[in-house]
Amino acid sequence: MRKLLVSVLILTWVIGFSVSGFAYEGMEVSNGGTITGTIKFAGDPPEPKMIEPSKDKEACKAHPDLSLVVSKDTKGIKNAVVYLADIQKGKPQEKPAENPKFDQKGCEYLPHVLIFPAGTTVDILNSDGILHNIHTFPQSNANPPINKAQPKFKKVMQEKVEQPEVINVKCDVHTWMNAWWVATGHPYYVATDDNGNFKLENVPPGNYKLGIWHETLGSTEKDVAVKEKEEVKVDAEMAPK
Repeated sequence: MRKLLVSVLILTWVIGFSVSGFAYEGMEVSNGGTITGTIKFAGDPPEPKMIEPSKDKEACKAHPDLSLVVSKDTKGIKNAVVYLADIQKGKPQEKPAENPKFDQKGCEYLPHVLIFPAGTTVDILNSDGILHNIHTFPQSNANPPINKAQPKFKKVMQEKVEQPEVINVKCDVHTWMNAWWVATGHPYYVATDDNGNFKLENVPPGNYKLGIWHETLGSTEKDVAVKEKEEVKVDAEMAPK
């Protein structure tokens, strides 16, 4: 039941995300404000979990489960995606200077959450020197799924993600491997840091819905009013569904 609820929340977020992405118009922003804040876990932080590989143990290492990482000191949630859900105009969405890197190292995907503009080509690295495969699960079917083997001699594969969408990434060879791609339709997206902090800069003055999504905790929204050349702080708590 919990998995079903989280899936519904993810789908709801993806639909709004895709629609808002297509409507976005880039423009010069000279009087923008800044949104900062911290996303925290409601209640006692969960104990960190370790993933123990069940095969290819010479290359695959035990590593922390990154599906829910909470700071014991601050209760900050790492890898929550914070974004403006309803922005239509703002700073241009710029292409990255070089392709973002998505590595398979120790049978773990790094980074766990990769955010990039739609239309970007992702460099998929195989640092392990063993057989992996990239199997993507687009959450709203805006992009075709990918299911390709990456043998040990193929150190880099490239895949282009054309449309805005959140995409789950798995490995059929090593079933514990799990990560997320977030292809964006505008530049106001960011993942929280180790302490749950985030910053969105150069936001045009106005009233917005600030969206917050986490792979296991679902999604929520906060109202935020951005004033010219000022900083506004928005904090939020998330709890298991």
